[in-house]
Amino acid sequence: MIKKISIRQLKPGMFIHDINCVWMEHPFLVGALKIKNDKTIEKIAGLGVREVYIDTLKGLDVIDAPTETEVNAEIEHKMLAMVQQVKPITTTSTLSEELKRSRKVYSEANKIISNIMHDVRIGKQIEVERIDPVVEKMANSILRNKDALLSLCRIKNKDDYTFLHSVSVGALLISFAHALDFKHDVIKLLGVGGMLHDIGKTKVPNEILNKPGALTEEEFVIMKSHVVHGCSILRKSPGIAQVSFDVASQHHERFDGSGYPLGLKNSEMSVYGQMAAIVDVYDAITADRCYHKGMEPTVAIRKMFEWSKFHFNPKLLRTFIRIVGIYPVGTLVMLESGKIGVVIEQSETDMTRPLVRIIFDAKKNYFIAPKDIDLAKPLGQGGSDRIVNYESSAKWNIDPNKFM
Repeated sequence: MIKKISIRQLKPGMFIHDINCVWMEHPFLVGALKIKNDKTIEKIAGLGVREVYIDTLKGLDVIDAPTETEVNAEIEHKMLAMVQQVKPITTTSTLSEELKRSRKVYSEANKIISNIMHDVRIGKQIEVERIDPVVEKMANSILRNKDALLSLCRIKNKDDYTFLHSVSVGALLISFAHALDFKHDVIKLLGVGGMLHDIGKTKVPNEILNKPGALTEEEFVIMKSHVVHGCSILRKSPGIAQVSFDVASQHHERFDGSGYPLGLKNSEMSVYGQMAAIVDVYDAITADRCYHKGMEPTVAIRKMFEWSKFHFNPKLLRTFIRIVGIYPVGTLVMLESGKIGVVIEQSETDMTRPLVRIIFDAKKNYFIAPKDIDLAKPLGQGGSDRIVNYESSAKWNIDPNKFM
């Protein structure tokens, strides 16, 4: 049986089923391991891990610990209660209309950040004026329909992860800031900060940056140094505003002080750093890497909601969930009718009932003519179906992006 326990309850003889920590935040290849000694517990606790899931069939038990099923039910209940109080952001352009424009913007942003990272590797200075125009275009696209650009940002080539991730973080921060009603100039500075937040990785050896396996403790230290390198690079770059610098310098800090490089806590982090920490983790854990399969966005949102007790600003995370949705655009979902569909638009009245494009009949196991169903509509107006679960695109061998 899988149970959740406090790190204080962990002891030798237990088997960790899930280390319950953002996978890139620890030097373990897998999150499952047998606890053999106190030294391992100290190492895990030192990473800022507060709670873990144990497998009682493979190790010692904690009798009164809640089961994984009970924990998930509680998280689901709290999230649903929360989103009923939140109204999704309205749009001025349809997804299909905005996708045509955002594809050009996305391609331009990828080329620019790729070129900038190349220039920094060979010792050139960052020219912020090269980034500003594309950030302006990203902001305008997101203002019209945030889901167009954000859905494109979910598609990542593993070999080009570093700069694709940078563009995604920039786009997500722009959307985040827009939802918080920040001024336009601050929104743009957050976008610039997101684009440059990992610039320090240009100083990390490729064999560590792209290693297809667990990092050694020494390699992990070198990997974490990218934040300090990034700060040094940005300080020497004319035109880098403090807002943008906060994003780059604090995106690995955590709300409970367990992050790095400075171990900042709560208000010691700027609001921009707190936002960057949320966005960076979400995009990283939903991306496929050479040695890690990314989480489905719906799972990632639920895990981050769970982690927000310690690692993230809970109020900011609620706003972020409003942006991406309980079922983010591009998510594959199973309906009560047995039909599988792709979420293509959030509802303005109920985040649990988005607009879904049904494409596959799971009961009969064949594709059907795409049809859009607004699950927020009342019975008799096309809204009689409902989502019962998210689905893995790999399980059904369906690429949701082909149907958007």
